[in-house]
Amino acid sequence: MTKRPLGWIVSLLLLALSFWLGISIGAVQIPLSTLWGGSEDTTATTIVWNIRMPRVFLAALVGAALAVAGASFQALLKNPLADPYTLGVSSGASVGAVATLFFGLSIPFVGMFTLPLLSMVGALVTLLLVLTFARAMDKSLRMETIILTGIITSSFFGAMISLMIALTGEELRQIIGWLLGSVAMRTWVHVQMIAPFVVVAGGWLLFRARDLNALQLGEDRAHHLGVNVALVKKEVLIGGSVLTGAAVAVSGTIGFVGLVVPHMTRLLFGADNRHVLPLSMINGASLLILCDLVARTIIEPTELPIGVMTALLGAPVFAWIFFRQRTKGAR
Repeated sequence: MTKRPLGWIVSLLLLALSFWLGISIGAVQIPLSTLWGGSEDTTATTIVWNIRMPRVFLAALVGAALAVAGASFQALLKNPLADPYTLGVSSGASVGAVATLFFGLSIPFVGMFTLPLLSMVGALVTLLLVLTFARAMDKSLRMETIILTGIITSSFFGAMISLMIALTGEELRQIIGWLLGSVAMRTWVHVQMIAPFVVVAGGWLLFRARDLNALQLGEDRAHHLGVNVALVKKEVLIGGSVLTGAAVAVSGTIGFVGLVVPHMTRLLFGADNRHVLPLSMINGASLLILCDLVARTIIEPTELPIGVMTALLGAPVFAWIFFRQRTKGAR
């Protein structure tokens, strides 16, 4: 069996296992009979359907959104260090979300989608700012320049968020929770908020996987192959920003998922984006479900923010990828 079919089988089995573990393990152990609807224990049934199921589904959707956004950014910018967190997009989305909470904003006729919508606007504006400033500093748009610009932008937005925290009152705990990242205390409403964006934006990025493959050969060759390079760039940047904004809106800032998952998927199963993008979605969902499981069980009854777990995992991997890239460049 070749690597790619094996990758699909392993990834799907891991996702199924992650769902089962995420739903069954916790302060109250849930038997298999409850998971399949065969239990008469109403308490266990309530825990499964009203607490754990929405939490696990939300973690899966957030992980899938961040992973496919990161995979798309990496393919477009041709660098494994690109992801919504290192490019500053997550920080921009956080500013949009925190500002919505701070000012109590509500867009007419949008309702509960105000938060993800403004978070997406923050993500998209941030990405455009980063690329504009990076191009002004370096016409060749080297990845080091883009990441440096992303860090500077993130620092500025971090200061804005700190200012809002300093001025806030009752919303303080909610805003801090947003910054740390969590899927705790979420309901099916939050799943409904992010699901349409993951389906539409994520599906569109998957549709553009073949064009991203062509872009790996260079913009000129992609153009000769019939790819509308400018349009694909815009669609990938907008799609990745939409996914990041939607994820941040429901779970807060969760870093490194979009960096680690696509890179490891590409390393293990090849660079064809027709496989990398969907496998990244699947593996991103599994990773965030498992990270959330560890975060809520490692020091029970206290729960750790899921953003802390992904940072502990992602920071060393980021350093490894960075030095690996530098070593390649030196050869």
